[in-house]
Amino acid sequence: MADTDLKPRGKTRTVSKTERPRLHKVLLVNDDFTPREFVVIVLQAVFRMDEAQAARVMMTAHQQGVCVVAVFQKDVAETKASEATDLGREAGYPLMFTTEPEE
Repeated sequence: MADTDLKPRGKTRTVSKTERPRLHKVLLVNDDFTPREFVVIVLQAVFRMDEAQAARVMMTAHQQGVCVVAVFQKDVAETKASEATDLGREAGYPLMFTTEPEE
């Protein structure tokens, strides 16, 4: 066998890879008291949806009990969910938006 030098030449460099922040889903929870029209207005105001998209999201939540509205970074998701829920509370409705980590 020949004498082979297996030592690295020069300096070794470590590359650190930053991990992306975990995303969170904003969920609309259906209730039997908040008017559908009000839910559509809140979706348009807080989540910048057009009327047709907001109506589809509202109907999905109505039929399935819960619906993913949007996905954001954790702090943005929590802020939007809180803002939307607060609009319902101010109007006297039990409208509820929650967040959970995206898988």
